Amino acid sequence: MEQGRYEKDEVDLLEYWRIIVKRKWVLIAFTGALVLFTGIFSFLATPKYESTATLLIEGERSRILSIEDEFGYSRSYEDLRSFNTSLKLLKSKSLAERVARKMNLLNRPEFGWGQTQKKGLLTTAKEAISLKWIFPRKGAKTGESEPMIRSDPYSEIADTVRDAIDVSAVRTTKLVEISYTSSSPVLAANIVNTLAEEFIDFSIGKRYETTQQASDFLSEQIANLREDLSLKEKELQRYGQEKEIFFLTETESTVVNKFADLNGAHTQAQIGRIRREAEYRELKSLDVGSLPQFVNNPLIQTLKTEYTRMKNEYEEKSEIFKSGYPEMMKLKAKLDSMRVELKSEIEKAVDHAESEYRSSLKEESSLKVLLEEQRADVVRMNSNAILYNSLKIEVENKRKLLNSLVERQNETLVSARLGGLRMSNISIIDRGDIPKSPVSPKKKRNLILAFLIGILGGGGLCFLLEYLDNTVKGPEEVERLTGLPSLGVIPHLSPERIRKKKRYGLYSKYMYSDGKKNPDDGNNLSDIKEIEFVNESHPKLSVSEDYRTVRTSILLSQAGTPPKTIVFSSSVPQEGKTATVTNMAISFSQLDKKVLIIDADMRKPRLHRLFKIKNVGGLSGYLTGRVSIKNALKKTSHKNIWIITSGPIPPNPAELLNSERMEELLKDAKEKYDVVLLDTPPILAVVDALIVSSLSESMVFIIRAGKTARVPFLRAVEELKQAKTKIVGVVFNEVKIKEREYYSPYQHYYRQSYYGEEDEH
Repeated sequence: MEQGRYEKDEVDLLEYWRIIVKRKWVLIAFTGALVLFTGIFSFLATPKYESTATLLIEGERSRILSIEDEFGYSRSYEDLRSFNTSLKLLKSKSLAERVARKMNLLNRPEFGWGQTQKKGLLTTAKEAISLKWIFPRKGAKTGESEPMIRSDPYSEIADTVRDAIDVSAVRTTKLVEISYTSSSPVLAANIVNTLAEEFIDFSIGKRYETTQQASDFLSEQIANLREDLSLKEKELQRYGQEKEIFFLTETESTVVNKFADLNGAHTQAQIGRIRREAEYRELKSLDVGSLPQFVNNPLIQTLKTEYTRMKNEYEEKSEIFKSGYPEMMKLKAKLDSMRVELKSEIEKAVDHAESEYRSSLKEESSLKVLLEEQRADVVRMNSNAILYNSLKIEVENKRKLLNSLVERQNETLVSARLGGLRMSNISIIDRGDIPKSPVSPKKKRNLILAFLIGILGGGGLCFLLEYLDNTVKGPEEVERLTGLPSLGVIPHLSPERIRKKKRYGLYSKYMYSDGKKNPDDGNNLSDIKEIEFVNESHPKLSVSEDYRTVRTSILLSQAGTPPKTIVFSSSVPQEGKTATVTNMAISFSQLDKKVLIIDADMRKPRLHRLFKIKNVGGLSGYLTGRVSIKNALKKTSHKNIWIITSGPIPPNPAELLNSERMEELLKDAKEKYDVVLLDTPPILAVVDALIVSSLSESMVFIIRAGKTARVPFLRAVEELKQAKTKIVGVVFNEVKIKEREYYSPYQHYYRQSYYGEEDEH
């Protein structure tokens, strides 16, 4: 199993390599174009220089202007919003405009306002891609007048400066790196340093302005709060006088405490009453004859124990003595006396428990009345104190708020006075230096990336083209789609191509040289006029050996006896059926077998022209009964090969083929000839091939490499299966060896080596 998996993975890798090699020019062209354009842009682009400065931005609360830090007030956490705000401000337009005004960038050639700048290569390429030259903006036509609005030139420059600024925070630190990119290294350093200085001035000015505004706001709020506090204190005093609750705190404590004591006493009385009621009900339910094992009354429990002992003694002796026996009578009298005493004690305990229960119930009722009276006093007291307490709390809160605002105002005034020191929480750690080398374009990196991307993109394009190619790729795909085996591969053999490359061409690899004059060497290859008889005219060509390989595959396709009637067809026209039939006939004849060729293509026959025989009588004449089989059969000029041509083209070929005479013809041919080969029309074109294949023993499917589409092929195979045709396999025709799509290079190498050694010996 592991070995099979390994082999499958290896085949997949080879398949990928085959696709790349097959479409190598797509890969080379794509990669070359990408590297070329990248090189042009990299070498023609304007160099850009970058200068970087480092700033330290501490928290707002850690600066000397903060009163909390000055006097040692601690804070629970650091507010990161100020840090993030600083990062945003570094790329703000207002700060960029301050830099532009301070450096007077309007007079710099890099920011020349109103000057016509030359378009760079990148700008020209972008405009060409965006098609702006085809669809110009409205109002851009020559001679069109529109109102001109004068804009601030520094605003335009500020946008340009912002685009070239890069701000990045150093992770886990309070450091910030600001960079500026420009075509001038000196200008890049000057702008980044000026930006840092202007940012510090901006933060100091902004903080001072904010502090002054806060001081004014606090003064106004303190005045309003003092006025509200005075009004609330007067209202509190007036309400206390009206309700006479000057000692509200002491009174409230007494009433509430008394209510709490009564509530506790009432609860305890309820518990005692419930306990005594339970004891009373327990004793009331007692009976001398059925006393429980445990009783809460100690005296009753003692009498019950003694009574039980005497009763047990009486019962034990009653088994020995009779009831009239003196000792038994004496024991009976004591038992009755003990029963009376126990009953009397139970009645006394019941009376006592009832008395205690009544007393507890009366105590509970009295406490409940007092509790309800005290509850009314508490409710009345709380009703009067609600507004008073509310007013008192409001007065206390306003007083606390006033004290806090006064304290904050004093801090703000001190901070405003310290603003003249121009101390900031932002400091410059490293100033920007003049860069010595440009940061872009990085020619070497761009070319390497272009090459790598070109390789990946070109490879992906190769696989995309391979995926879009809907033709049958090879024997493996046929076997995967239909389960049909491959009988062999026939390479492409073009006479014009052979003549052009007869001395150094590709097909010289397939010649067998033993150091002697070979009739099949490159000088004689120009004698090949047609592929149909190459197996006879050049038997040592590799393509001839390929036809013999197909012959062997057909002979071994069935267990036992090989098939005798073999139909050759394809899904669409011009896939090499006729050439395959002629060369297969020669291959079988080389085994000294009698071969009969039947041209069953009665729509576009070709075999009679190839064998140079008049198309008279033939198959159509025999099937219509006009000629006999003897007159229809012709002997060819080739050894052991006979032929029945198609004959005159009839109006109803399908009906003639689907007849009893056709069955009789094939039956007689099988008896007289070793092999019967039938050439038929394409399967999808007409139904003739399906009819003939259903009458024959086997059928060979011809596929032309690079032409047979997958869908027609599958449809043709499905129709053959529905006709219950025995398909022995598939022959791949016209395979171009240089692409090595289907033909194994190792197969040719070992074949040539084998024959070379044979010739030497």
